[in-house]
Amino acid sequence: MEGHCRVQVEITDFNDNAPEIVLTSQPKPVREDSPSGTVVALISARDLDSGENGKVTLQLSSGSPFSLKPSFSNNYALVTIGGLDRESCSIYEVEVTATDSGSPPLSSSAIIPVSITDVNDNPPVFTQPSYNVYLKENGVPGSILYSVSASDLDSGENAKISYSILDSKVQDVSVSSYVYINSDNGSIYSMHSFDYEKLKVFQIQVQAKDQGSPSLSSNATVHVFILDQNDNAPLLFTHWRRPQTPLFTVNLYTGEVRTKRAVSEQDDSSQRLLIEIKDDGEPVQSSTVTVSILLEDGLHEPILDLRQKAAEPSKKSGRITLYLILSLASVSVLSLVTFLILAVKCIRNSRSSGSCCMRRSECDDYKNPNRNLQIQLNTDGPIKYVEVLGGDMLSQSQSFRSCMSPMSEYSDFTLIKPSSTTDFKEVISVLDASLPDSTWTFESQQVSTKPLHIV
Repeated sequence: MEGHCRVQVEITDFNDNAPEIVLTSQPKPVREDSPSGTVVALISARDLDSGENGKVTLQLSSGSPFSLKPSFSNNYALVTIGGLDRESCSIYEVEVTATDSGSPPLSSSAIIPVSITDVNDNPPVFTQPSYNVYLKENGVPGSILYSVSASDLDSGENAKISYSILDSKVQDVSVSSYVYINSDNGSIYSMHSFDYEKLKVFQIQVQAKDQGSPSLSSNATVHVFILDQNDNAPLLFTHWRRPQTPLFTVNLYTGEVRTKRAVSEQDDSSQRLLIEIKDDGEPVQSSTVTVSILLEDGLHEPILDLRQKAAEPSKKSGRITLYLILSLASVSVLSLVTFLILAVKCIRNSRSSGSCCMRRSECDDYKNPNRNLQIQLNTDGPIKYVEVLGGDMLSQSQSFRSCMSPMSEYSDFTLIKPSSTTDFKEVISVLDASLPDSTWTFESQQVSTKPLHIV
């Protein structure tokens, strides 16, 4: 006899299967300006084990700008959690780790590449903010001056740069008439040769612009310095104090200063010429000299020019001026004292005699009374005197003093032309007739041929 029965055997699970990661959707490139929470990829995880052995959890590597967001039944979404920067990292290798809850737990991992697409968020940057270019004058037109360079951290069209020169003025002329630039490589070329004597320095504003949308740009300044070359012969330059027809001219080779026209009353009495001379060496050496010219009239007296502005005196000229003032003051005081003494003596003599007198000084006997006489009027400041000279200069002299009344309105003497037949008494009578307010008294009976001085 046979008997049958059903035996049900339950197999208990053993954690012998690792979790499996499945990409539900392939990751797509992400723009670097994508907002936080942007979905990058969909991920699912499964484990062949059961129970706790089949329960799977997912984790991402640390430092990643992404996170896993669970959706349903072991399905997850890979999303962004912060700002992305393609210039810092263009491709992220996101590592996802799946771990079950078995004992011991089993795990597996997968690498999900996420690429970051570029956004035009970086302007071109020059290698330096400004450039100094030194260019010799008289260069060949079309020669290269300098090459500027800029770079862009973006990629593709966003990093493609074109160069241009911003419009500006150089001596009221557009800078584009002086130089031009290659838009592809930034090389700057001259349009014509430069002359240091006309243009010494100018500036160029260069712009670098990318091809992004919208495009970004930056500027740099190029300072161009023209270097002098020894291309000019020495020249003489005369600088006048004020424009007018120039009064003087300077010879180009000898340096001789000559008047160019006749001197007029409108010309300043003091002319100042600043003369510069240059050599033909390299580098050019030069020196200057100041020539002061004083114009005088026919009497050798300086022509006054009240319109001329006096130059600021130096310390040395100030001391000289002070000494001159003190000297003039001393002379003036001495002259005034002398005049007062003479006036007092004259007043005393006029009170005693009441008239002007002429007396002869004591001397030897007279000889040759009929010699020529010369009467000369001399002035020395406030002091006036008359010299009466005889023909015989070797004989002894006689002196006469003339005193005039202080009330007399006549202050000058009359000069008589010398004559060989003129008697001195006749001369005195002529003088007396010319000065009616004074009386001449002659005490001598003869006129000597010796020098006579009337003081």
